[in-house]
Amino acid sequence: MDEDIETFRDQVRRFIHNELSPHLEGWRRQGYIPREAWRPFGEMGFLLPEVEESYGGAGVSMAYQLVVQDELAKAEFPGNIAVHNLAAHYIVDYGTEAQKRRWLPRLASGELLAGIALTEPGAGSDLKALRTRARRDGDHYVVDGGKTFITNGFSANLLVMAVRTGDAGSRGVSLIVVETQDLPGFRVGRRLEKLGQHASDTAELFFDGMRVPADHLLGKEGEGFAQLMSQLPYERMLLCVPAAAVIELAVELTVEYTRQRKAFGQTVFDFQNTRFKLAECATIAHVVRSFVNDCVQRLVDGKLEPEAAYMAKLYCTEQQGKVVDECLQLFGGYGYMVEYPIARLYADARIQRIYGGTSEIMKDLIARRLGA
Repeated sequence: MDEDIETFRDQVRRFIHNELSPHLEGWRRQGYIPREAWRPFGEMGFLLPEVEESYGGAGVSMAYQLVVQDELAKAEFPGNIAVHNLAAHYIVDYGTEAQKRRWLPRLASGELLAGIALTEPGAGSDLKALRTRARRDGDHYVVDGGKTFITNGFSANLLVMAVRTGDAGSRGVSLIVVETQDLPGFRVGRRLEKLGQHASDTAELFFDGMRVPADHLLGKEGEGFAQLMSQLPYERMLLCVPAAAVIELAVELTVEYTRQRKAFGQTVFDFQNTRFKLAECATIAHVVRSFVNDCVQRLVDGKLEPEAAYMAKLYCTEQQGKVVDECLQLFGGYGYMVEYPIARLYADARIQRIYGGTSEIMKDLIARRLGA
């Protein structure tokens, strides 16, 4: 299996390098990656390899998907496909047979690009407070409300949406799947300008009497909050694997740069401070990768407990920010220039401590377990 997964890794890496990376700078400038760009990626089997073959995947281990995320991160791609993948897994785990056959093959092929519509202006991490309401009307739900900070919000043509179908609190939350193409009552608002991750579109979404077939509900009404919570360990790994990849990339880039850059008659690498800083960063890279690999194995084995996922998300993303900052410093003024990858890694890393549960929320969740 190790040989197979490394062969797969090499295929993914070569495809990204040859087919996607040459366009990345242009996609950064325009603020999004066109949905059509992912079709060849899906045709190669790289979008949802872990999904059963009958639904368009290859039926392999979840580890293959995390290899895809690792390689995308090393090539400086944002988390669009991680979001797409996570959205698909709500359908995998909670969809009916008809729903799986309707959506999964198209998600695996890249015909559909998915987003997850959770966050609202007044309800960020507090999903119990969401207000977007879905009212049952015959064989449809009528949806009114709005969402913000939605990754793939501009480019996606399928959304897994959290809506309120019942009273306030977690028991009134449900998940519905929405195909947005030419859908009356659905509107994409602004593409939001962000500090980093410029090739990843993040948008506002609005729903005004949007009608969604009732059979697009995932599971039963009121099960949405529990469904969201059950996917969190996997979601955290989709953030931790790129964190490990970016830390390694930052160290690699900085070693290369400092070995070439001359100052005061020697290379920057020859200064003791540089070597000590890079030794610290390389050690962090090794510890983070070891921690992530352990968590990935437990995830694949179905044994990744929530506490480990919280700790991994907290530690790995915090270390990502620290290492990239230390590495940028060693580039001097060039590190502040966006033409240098280290500057882009710095800007892109900042969101890692916010989305998917902020560092503060991770600490609170870990502390609750300590006191249980």
